[in-house]
Order: sequence, then C-alpha cells, then structure tokens
Amino acid sequence: MTQAEIKLCSLLLHEHFGEIVEKIGTYLVRTGAQPLRMIVSETGLLLDQVKKALCVLIQHNLVRYQLQKRGYVEYEAQCRRVLRVLRYPRYIYTAKTLYGDTGELLVEELLLNGQMTMSAVVRKVADRLTETMEEGKTMDYADVSSTFVRLADTHFVQRCPLVPEPPQAPGAPPPPAPTLVTDEKDMYVVPRLNLIGRGKRRRSCDEEESGPRAKKQKQDGESAEPPLDDGIYWQVNIDRFHQHFRDQGIVSAVANRMDQTSSEIVRTMLRMSEVTTSSGAPHTQPLSSNEIFRALPAGYNIAKPVLDQYLTLLADDPLEFVGKAGDSGGGTFTVTRLVQGVPPLSSVPPAEPVAPRRFGSRCARIFRLLLRKKHLEQKQVEDFAMIPAKEAKDMLYKMLSENFVSLQEIPKTPDHAPSRTFYLYTVNLPSTARMLLHRCYKSVANLIERRQFETKENKRLLEKSQRVEAILASMQATGAEEAQLQEIEEMITAPERQQLETLKRNVNKIDASENQVDETIFVLESFIESTVKRP
Repeated sequence: MTQAEIKLCSLLLHEHFGEIVEKIGTYLVRTGAQPLRMIVSETGLLLDQVKKALCVLIQHNLVRYQLQKRGYVEYEAQCRRVLRVLRYPRYIYTAKTLYGDTGELLVEELLLNGQMTMSAVVRKVADRLTETMEEGKTMDYADVSSTFVRLADTHFVQRCPLVPEPPQAPGAPPPPAPTLVTDEKDMYVVPRLNLIGRGKRRRSCDEEESGPRAKKQKQDGESAEPPLDDGIYWQVNIDRFHQHFRDQGIVSAVANRMDQTSSEIVRTMLRMSEVTTSSGAPHTQPLSSNEIFRALPAGYNIAKPVLDQYLTLLADDPLEFVGKAGDSGGGTFTVTRLVQGVPPLSSVPPAEPVAPRRFGSRCARIFRLLLRKKHLEQKQVEDFAMIPAKEAKDMLYKMLSENFVSLQEIPKTPDHAPSRTFYLYTVNLPSTARMLLHRCYKSVANLIERRQFETKENKRLLEKSQRVEAILASMQATGAEEAQLQEIEEMITAPERQQLETLKRNVNKIDASENQVDETIFVLESFIESTVKRP
C-alpha cells in the first residue's frame, strides 16, 4: 500500500464510519494483520470501543479475521475493499438504471448495513418507498421481493458465508473464532419466503400521543418467532458490478469502432453470458450464431445472413472483441478481451489520453510513436515524429522526469562507456499505469479534503439552513398560513442564500469530479490486473 492509498482509506473510513473506526482501520491498513491485544495497546482505545469498531468493519467486509495455530485471532484490513467505498454511488446508480427505484434502495440498504437478511431489507425498502408515495398508497412487500429475486438471479447480490454447526460434545468450549463456509451452490438461491404486507409510514405527532397503546398492539400483532430466513444474510456482489462496468466499456468501444448494430450484437452476447461467465474469465462461454439470433432484442430486425456477416467482421477485426470458437450451429463465438476488461487495453492505452493534456500534442505524438515502435533512439524519435532536435530532446526529458517514458541502456562493451552505449526510449505501460493510478488516489484524497473544508467553513450556515427547513416542514404539516411560512423563510438573508447556492454548486462539482476520477481508477486497475494475469 502506498501512502496515497493509506491516506484515501483513512479519509473514506472517517467520512463513512467516524473517528474511532477510522483510527482502527487505518492502523490495520498500515501494519497488516494484528491480534486484538496489540490493536488495543497501539491505538490507545478502550477494549469495548475496539471490539465494537471491529464488529462494524467485519460487518461491512472491510476487515477479515483468521484463527492462528497458537489459538489467537488476527484481524486484517481489506485495503482494496475499503477503496471500493468510493465506488458506492456508482453501484447504486447502476442498480437504479437496471432495476428502478426499488433496486436502487435495495442495493443502497445493503451497502449502508453491510449484511442484511432478505426479509429485513425488503421491509425497510418497502417502508422507504411508501414514505415517498402519495397519501393512501403503499408499497407491497411482494413487489420489493420480486426485485430482490431479480438482483440475486443476475448475481448482483449474493449470500454471505455461513457459520456451520458442527456436532460438539456437551460441555466443550466454543472455538475462539467461528470458521465461515461459503456454499457455492446456494450463493444466489433466494429462500422461499411468504412476505405478506405493505410498507408503513412514520407515525405523525397525533398518532404518537397513544404511544404505549400502539406499541402494545404492535407487539401483540407480531409473532415472537424468528423469520424463516433468520441467519441467511445477503451482501452486494462487488465483482458482478465491476463485470457490468467492463461489459459496458466493451459495448461502447465496439460502437465507436464499428456501428450501433455491432455493439447491440456484442451486448446480447454479454447479456447471455453474464451469469455463466466468472468475473476473471478470459472470454465468455461459446455461443452459436443461432442462439445469438434468437436472443437479439425484438426491435432489431436483423436477418440471419446479416448477423453472420456482422459476427464474421467482429471476429476478423484486429482488436479481437469477438473470437470464433467453432463452426457448429452456424459458428460459435465468444466475447474476448474480458480479462483486460476495458477497451483502452486493446485500442488506446490508458496513459495515451493523458499525454496530450499534460504535455501537449507534440509530446502525445512522441508518446504514441514510442508505443508503436517500442524502442527508439533520440535521433530516430526526431526523424519519425518530424520534430526539431532541441524540442524533441526537451519533450523526451520532460516525459522521462514525469515517468511517462523510460530510458533503457544497451552497452556494446562491458564497461558501459557512454560512447559505446545505445540509449533507447520506451514506454513501460504497466509502470506508467501504476504511476497514474497513484496520482488518481492522491486526486481523490485532495477532493475529499476540499469538500470537508468547504463544509466545515460553512458549518454554521448549513446548521441554520437545516433548522429553518425543519421549522418549515413542521409548520406546513400543521397547516400554517403562507405569511407565516414566508416569515420563516426570510430568516435566511439574501447573501446567506447566495452563499448556500455557491456551496452547493462547489460540492456538486467536487462529487462529480470524484466519480470521474473513480472511472479512471477503474480503467487503470483493470489494465494492471490484466497485465498481471496474462501469461
């Protein structure tokens, strides 16, 4: 872990979980696996505080524990999983795009709580949706359950590992830590629940007057028995969302490379294989031309011969988005380039778009030239790029100082004499990608700190605005007159209102920038993982 990653982990933990959890999480990120006694000693916190913080981190899959041979338990931070907290808004937005408001709230609740039972998350989401509906309308549990089933069927949510119940001798002490077991067969199997009911609204002030009586009726109406899915917890499948982002990138690259029809064919192939293909597979399962033809959307009136021509063109393309696996069934095809993940690997390397923005168009020309020619001397760079010697030298040294290009020495003699040594410029893409990734982490950390500074500087004004909004909502609920509401609104002066608008605009820009940088982080991480996995 680099210092930039550690700092970003610390900021994310503090922003989402508070100071105590951030202190313990950052300590584990810096030091690695540690026993409970060492965590308490080094952080200076109370034992009860450390235990509760570790429970929170384990609940959100940010820390894992392991029983050592000597009998003590070590806790280790999941650094990569902590960094995924930055991508939570993108996961939620994707769920909204695919499954509507219900899917959005289901994923949001699972991310906020880490792990939940299906019955609990369905009831909570139904209540939240009911709050947004018109008076007299409610959300049925069955509708929310059906959306949850669709999320599980497409593997966007999955079961958490369970604690097995081994037969123990009577009186035997329990193990220091339970061993969690994952059942691959039941990971996406939804329990059969008969959830009957509708979402409930929060009680108004008048209803709260009869609090004890209402509470007693509620307790009498509910069964004391645990729900049928007690002990079966669910979590968001982060890898499945990453697979979806990667698939969207491939479809977009095909559309830019060829046309919309080609991208729709590739989208259909990815949709047919989204559940059967693991996130790390190099290609999808082979699909016959006939299967692809039957699975195409109804709006696309593509004849079978035309489809075969498109598949042949995709398979013959140098970028190899689609590969031919056989000739049976009219030909079988797979979508390749899945490990590399995103199109920049095959068409535009992830560092190439950065070069013109950072150094100018001429430096970008040299950078692209080195990517294509692999190794070039300075004189060759000048000739091929058609740039004067002095300018080419300055540009090469500038990119060399920024680690965008590297210099390789090839001596003619063992003494490495400069006069008898070739100096070749080259681009080490994995190294450049790691350097850019490091800068992206620093950028996100700076953005978070800037947002916190803006919020802190305007804390008094924000608190005043929240108080005024609360008073307005309370008075509107009691049927106050328009003049009274106007008087309350005037508690915030025109300059203060303008300052609030400026703050809101700045925070929105910072949030949008965070999301954009995270998209770049995803591209770079996918590229680095692909270079590691490739033989």
